Amino acid sequence: MDEVRARKIAKLNDTVRQTFAGGIISLTAGVIGLPDDQRILVLQKVQQFDEFTPDNDPYGEHDFGLIQVGRVRIFFKFDYYDLSLSRHSDPASVSQTRRVLTIMLAEEY
Repeated sequence: MDEVRARKIAKLNDTVRQTFAGGIISLTAGVIGLPDDQRILVLQKVQQFDEFTPDNDPYGEHDFGLIQVGRVRIFFKFDYYDLSLSRHSDPASVSQTRRVLTIMLAEEY
């Protein structure tokens, strides 16, 4: 994959993940069902995550991550849709793509 393209996608993903703005943030039922204090900690850890490596981010797009909150394993992942949310879209396109960040319990994946 083109490194410039991957860096652009990573920057767009990081912005949505770190600010929870500019995209759709989706929490699964398992995350919603966590106690409030634990759910808040999950969201904070997702926003602060910066441990991307070639092992867990082979394409350099910062599109998936794993965090641990106590005994709970959490995955977060990005999907990319057109503006109508009806089909997939180019993750490098700002004007044609809506980013959806899903935060889920690992067992919900």
